[in-house]
Amino acid sequence: MSTIKSKSQPFEFKQFKIAQDACTMKVGTDGILLGASVEVAGVEKILDIGCGSGLIGIMLAQRTKESVIHAVEIDEAAYLQAAGNMALSPWKKRLEAFCCSIQDYSMVTDHRYDLVVSNPPFFSGGTFSANEDRNNVRHTVKLPNGDLLMAARKLLKKNGRFCVILPYLEGLRFQEQAEQYGFHCTKMTEVVPKEGRPVERLILQFELEANELESKELVTNELVVHEADGKYTAAYVDLTKAFYRDMV
Repeated sequence: MSTIKSKSQPFEFKQFKIAQDACTMKVGTDGILLGASVEVAGVEKILDIGCGSGLIGIMLAQRTKESVIHAVEIDEAAYLQAAGNMALSPWKKRLEAFCCSIQDYSMVTDHRYDLVVSNPPFFSGGTFSANEDRNNVRHTVKLPNGDLLMAARKLLKKNGRFCVILPYLEGLRFQEQAEQYGFHCTKMTEVVPKEGRPVERLILQFELEANELESKELVTNELVVHEADGKYTAAYVDLTKAFYRDMV
């Protein structure tokens, strides 16, 4: 999905603001979709891997009453901005960011999480741009899929959920690769950018394989963001209206 706002000014939501001038990747539809759609019922501890500006973690704090949300970000400038955004949010007491790689974090932390989320880098090949920071975010350079899956498996509680959003083809590949790390895909949301267009993004929910999951069928649904005339669909409005200032 394209970035919602390319400027460096803070993005204002109904209950919080996201400063993003120090972050390579700005507030975008992908992050908002993930933060608004993942299941949070009964979740006590949440981890956001590669948190960027802290958007998803703050959204999840808004959606929960008591959940503790941790966020890991390897880029120092983005980490500082995420920590600042969290400190200014109404839920600052339940939010904490760490500046390190998820590979290192998974080796040293004793925390285990009910929900792990990530809007991960997804280009594993192709031509690199001149902007090195953007490459680090958009390409699987510092966070290969295998490392992400290994960390998620280690940090997830036995009955926890691991959720990501990825472009369609990358999502299908990720789903296949996740099986090698003991994950079973239990929910898939196909995101269509505009009515009549093909699926562009996949929101995937994984659970650790167990006997009770062997017969559990994959739940698939579709979310269309825009109607043919460009207006937001009722489904997208209903999903995001608690966050966007211009939605009822």
